[in-house]
Amino acid sequence: MILKDLKTSFKNGSMLSRLIYLNVGIFIVLEVLNVFFFLFKVPNYEILNYLGLAASPSELLSKPWSAITYMFVHNGFIHLIFNLLWLYFGGSIFLRYLSNKQIVSTYILGGLSGGLFYIVAYNYFPAFSATLANSMAVGSSASVLAILIAIATYVPNYSVNLTFIGNVKLKHIAIVSIVLDLILIPKGNAGGHIAHIGGALVGVLFITQWKKGKDITTSIESLIASFLDLFKKKHLKTVHKRSKTDDEFRSDKVSRSVKIDAILDKIAKSGYDSLNEKEKEYLFKNSKKM
Repeated sequence: MILKDLKTSFKNGSMLSRLIYLNVGIFIVLEVLNVFFFLFKVPNYEILNYLGLAASPSELLSKPWSAITYMFVHNGFIHLIFNLLWLYFGGSIFLRYLSNKQIVSTYILGGLSGGLFYIVAYNYFPAFSATLANSMAVGSSASVLAILIAIATYVPNYSVNLTFIGNVKLKHIAIVSIVLDLILIPKGNAGGHIAHIGGALVGVLFITQWKKGKDITTSIESLIASFLDLFKKKHLKTVHKRSKTDDEFRSDKVSRSVKIDAILDKIAKSGYDSLNEKEKEYLFKNSKKM
């Protein structure tokens, strides 16, 4: 019953709720698998190693799917909850002004951009040379920040009431978030903070281009649509050839119409019971063809 309710909620909910369900579902599945791998002493049971985004180019080439998967997996329950709270907060406002498709595309573009910033930074800044080989990024935070910064750029003066703080404008939340990520880079989780900046820039770019009449999310929408089409059932359509010419077809149609009109006139004058069996059968077979 619970699974059925969850399935219905996922199917009928917004793309925001689906993104949240997807992140939670993947987290639960991975945690359960990790338990089994641990119990049976399976080598390298830490699945995050296969789904996380490696900073090392050689390792990235060995698992290219991680450029997408990393933005849907989390390293711990607190990490997951924190990101999903921000996703719900920013996503709820996002959907008041923009579409379901755009929130998914912004999520993915933000994650891709965040991942790119992370990889470039770890390969070009000397500060990360010692940790390059063992560095790995996971989490949806770059994607979440892309959504939050996008809507803050679109409606910067939108006001929200924060507990213990009061009314705060979205633009101020966005500025504080970006500034914190910048100054916290040397304090720990440098890769995460750098990825956040990459996601934030996608949010700004999306809205600035959107206001100019260009939607940078359409390319991602097309890719998602093509991917989903692979799982849709293809229905064969039967096509019947018409053996008659156009003139013959139109002539027959007019003839049927005249005959049916005569039968209908008879019904109007004397009632349906006045029809003989052939007339009733003809009316039944041909009325739907007119």
